[in-house]
Amino acid sequence: MTLMTPPPIDPEEEEMLVPHSEIAAAEGPQPMEVAPVEAANTADEPVVDDPPSARFTWTIENFSRLTNKKLYSDVFVVGGYKWRVLIFPKGNNVDHLSMYLDVADASNLQYGWSRYAQFSLAVVNQVHSKFTMRKDTQHQFSARESDWGFTSFMPLSELYDPSRGYLVNDTCIVEADVAVRKVVDYWSHDSKKETGYVGLKNQGATCYMNSLLQTLYHIPYFRKAVYHMPTTENDMPSGSIPLALQSLFYKLQYCDTSVATKELTKSFGWDTYDSFMQHDVQELNRVLCEKLEDKMKGTVVEGTIQQLFEGHHMNYIECINVDYKSTRKESFYDLQLDVKGCRDVYASFDKYVEVERLEGDNKYHAEQHGLQDAKKGVLFIDFPPVLQLQLKRFEYDFMRDTMVKINDRYEFPLQLDLDRENGKYLSPQADRSVRNLYTLHSVLVHSGGVHGGHYYAYIRPTLSDQWLKFDDERVTKEDMKRALDEQYGGEEELPQANPGFNNSPFKFTKYSNAYMLVYIRESDKDKVICNVDEKDVAEHLRIRLKKEQEEKELKRKEKAEAHLYTIIKVARDENLHEQIGKNIFFDLVDHDKVRSFRIQKQTSFALFKEEVAKELDIPVQYQRFWLWAKRQNHTYRPNRPLTPLEEAQSVGHLREVSNKANSAELKLFLEIELGQDSKPVPPPAKTKEEILLFFKLYDPVKEELRYVGRLFVKGTGKPTEVLAKLNELAGFAPDEEIELFEEIKFEPNVMCERVDKKVTFRASQLEDGDIVCFQKPLPVGSVKCRYPDVPSFLEYVHNRQLVRFRSLEKPKEDEFSLELSKLNNYDDVVERVASHLGLDDPSKIRLTSHNCYSQQPKPQPIKYRGVEHLSDMLAHYNQSSDILYYEVLDIPLPELQGLKTLKVAFHHATKDEVVIHTIRLPKQSTVGDVINDLKTKVELSHKDAELRLLEVFYHKIYKIFPLNEKIENINDQYWTLRAEEIPEEEKDLGPQDRLIHVYHFTKDASQNQAQVQNFGEPFFLVIREGETLAEVKVRIQKKLQVPDEEFSKWKFAFLSLGRPTYLQDSDVVSTRFQRRDVYGAWEQYLGLEHSDNTSKRSYAANQNRHTFEKPVRIYN
Repeated sequence: MTLMTPPPIDPEEEEMLVPHSEIAAAEGPQPMEVAPVEAANTADEPVVDDPPSARFTWTIENFSRLTNKKLYSDVFVVGGYKWRVLIFPKGNNVDHLSMYLDVADASNLQYGWSRYAQFSLAVVNQVHSKFTMRKDTQHQFSARESDWGFTSFMPLSELYDPSRGYLVNDTCIVEADVAVRKVVDYWSHDSKKETGYVGLKNQGATCYMNSLLQTLYHIPYFRKAVYHMPTTENDMPSGSIPLALQSLFYKLQYCDTSVATKELTKSFGWDTYDSFMQHDVQELNRVLCEKLEDKMKGTVVEGTIQQLFEGHHMNYIECINVDYKSTRKESFYDLQLDVKGCRDVYASFDKYVEVERLEGDNKYHAEQHGLQDAKKGVLFIDFPPVLQLQLKRFEYDFMRDTMVKINDRYEFPLQLDLDRENGKYLSPQADRSVRNLYTLHSVLVHSGGVHGGHYYAYIRPTLSDQWLKFDDERVTKEDMKRALDEQYGGEEELPQANPGFNNSPFKFTKYSNAYMLVYIRESDKDKVICNVDEKDVAEHLRIRLKKEQEEKELKRKEKAEAHLYTIIKVARDENLHEQIGKNIFFDLVDHDKVRSFRIQKQTSFALFKEEVAKELDIPVQYQRFWLWAKRQNHTYRPNRPLTPLEEAQSVGHLREVSNKANSAELKLFLEIELGQDSKPVPPPAKTKEEILLFFKLYDPVKEELRYVGRLFVKGTGKPTEVLAKLNELAGFAPDEEIELFEEIKFEPNVMCERVDKKVTFRASQLEDGDIVCFQKPLPVGSVKCRYPDVPSFLEYVHNRQLVRFRSLEKPKEDEFSLELSKLNNYDDVVERVASHLGLDDPSKIRLTSHNCYSQQPKPQPIKYRGVEHLSDMLAHYNQSSDILYYEVLDIPLPELQGLKTLKVAFHHATKDEVVIHTIRLPKQSTVGDVINDLKTKVELSHKDAELRLLEVFYHKIYKIFPLNEKIENINDQYWTLRAEEIPEEEKDLGPQDRLIHVYHFTKDASQNQAQVQNFGEPFFLVIREGETLAEVKVRIQKKLQVPDEEFSKWKFAFLSLGRPTYLQDSDVVSTRFQRRDVYGAWEQYLGLEHSDNTSKRSYAANQNRHTFEKPVRIYN
């Protein structure tokens, strides 16, 4: 291990932070927020004066040949704790390198341990250290989460690309910078007691919403308007946004503990999956305000949103040389301010109103004046009382074709004067009598990276000097430095742990920084920060919420006193009659649906019997109670009557005797014997010889099972002796022929066996609580029944499954349902689906399973006969779904699976067009077969034209496929397959001619000058011996058909390993391409440097979008 200063952490490629988990990334929600404990941002977590910090370097040789799924580094010590790095060289079920920091001795630490660290992980770029891939985060490690890091650290395609510099001589170098901090108990804090305010519960990834809701709640004028929106006692909060918001605000104002947001998100029309998706605060703010504005129309609070948040600006274009000016007034509810390149809010406003010159090629076309030089800009007509500033911390990087987070330092003042410098931001129409002096009310903070993180808010509810931090459930008092200075972003310096060894500061990027600011105008603050009390809340809402609170308090009290009481659940014959054949088929009763009594534990059982007599109108002397027992085969049956000794004990003692599981419940069966007049009689004495049996009757024609009663039988007796009694219970003739079956068990499979009527009950191993099912046998030649006997019917009931089918094209809508059996095989299921759809060929049905976590189809369909049973199709980890997706194919699935489908982009030789073709061929086919198939689909420049297939990746050509290469292993998921005609000039190369790669590139202005970004379509070019650049340029211009004016701006360079050497017209190009020992031809190429005018969004749209970019929708 070496102690040294790490370079500044590159924040741009921040990835979602997750503990490592070996479940597929696509198959379940992963935590999308950084753990809520934050070293730099929690009030009662003083920063250690000298936090121990160090760097660990891990050199991994033979990296591409590693076969381990995961690999641990050596153990290293920082802050007195043992750590190690954990990597998944081929990804933790993703196509990225996965990397985590792990507590090395987690399994040996004492119960309740925790430690806190800020750390960064890096893969070193061994060619250009500037491009080292580094990501940083923070975490409180515990027994539950003993590792933390990045499942998608960097794409495997970049890591394993030899030209990128991360693998040199098959060696990878990993670095870990770790700084250990103190930890305090996060959960012992009482927010209401400490601050007078309460927090909001997090539903999974809703901290972004919580921070916004707290900000809006603490604008009292807004809260008052929400309270005055008309709602009625008949509304349900889960279906009404106004009522749900009223309810939430009321609870924030009057509750003592943190408040749940589930009713509100339900009113948005969100399912739980939406709650696990991190959305964008700015987008949610706009959508919510638009919804409320719409719901306020026609009410007493119509226009509130506009009065609070709406301002106006004027877009203008003014000609310089002629008298012409065009203006357009626009409204805004919030302002998007640039962070990149701006030191503070004033600099952003300066940039906002910056005048743009329209001249040269970009002249303005003015009516009646033609093209004119002009000035274009924006000025403000008026600002709103509540000014919401959205800071552009997230930007689209066109060079990298990805979203990045801007962690640069950006300052914002406590008082914001927008009249500064004689009203430089104001338009001529602005009312100068209004003083636009604002005071800061809220700072919304994002902590994390572009693909996930945590949101919280610093708020001054009354604009006093006391700031409060609202972090989900937790509210803490904070000083001004925390709310302002520490949220500017930039870098944080920690002193080195070993100053004698190295005096350089230890730097971390501050990934916690302000993301949204709310300012309130001084002249409006008395109106905005108004008094809101109970009289503003509708009476029906107060009554509803007080009732909710009382019910909650009652439940809390019951829970607190639960140890003093026993719940006694009493099942009777009535319950068995009601439930068997309707709600349940197996065993005897659902104990959650029988009469229950809450009895103090010290109450005598005799007193309990009197309570039963009073409640059920059954005199004490007619009651006999049986204990239930759970048998080894997992059935639950009445076992034996209570003894007089047991009945003399207390309820609590009896519960302990009867209940090995030690739950707070006592389950009893109340046996009541009825006399001739159907009135209760005292129960007869039970001898050891007598057995209590329960009877169910099955009707195979109606497919019905019902409970008919119970009997005491003698163990030495035979079923033949009670047949007449059973016929009487069933309503049959006394001598009706019946068959008997014992219901033995039903988990994990059904066991139901015929009872021999001529053998004694004891010999048939029947005992108290056993169940006998009986039926009439089906006459020979009668109507055929689906389930002719009890065992077949119980088997059917046990395995039946109602499956909801959805078209894969409409994955949110149930299209039809089919009742199937869990034991149905693959063919049974597709046959039923095909039959329902009226399709002759079931093999054209392809099914896809359901992901229970994401509530979406799984990415991969079910292979033909790839699963044994329907139950396997519905399984998802330890859960089971009832949804399947189907699609109808144009060819049978077995045939399709024997084919390889490739998407090939065909570049026409003379036309400026690219057409994507889907090629479907047997997997054993070759590239030559692909080309022959393609020739039948494309237009060639001449009939003898020859084609070739190329592998293109990130605008470079990596491979020309040999014609005999098998297509089975070709991957078109990450690489583009390009087909093109082979130019005639390439077919007869002279001995000194060279075929070189030619790529377009531009330089990334924000990076080191040596950093180049490729774009556009790469191509091959033949260069002749002695040919100068001037001659080559003529051919390139002709090939690409670039106009002279534009082409004159292009520069030409020889590039090797990403470094450009610019060429002059007189340079002989071929002399540059003499080396033969280059790893890949793509590492040396002729570069065409010019601006990239192509649209980046088209490419971005085709990539997997990250979860936080999913648009926010409020459906109701």
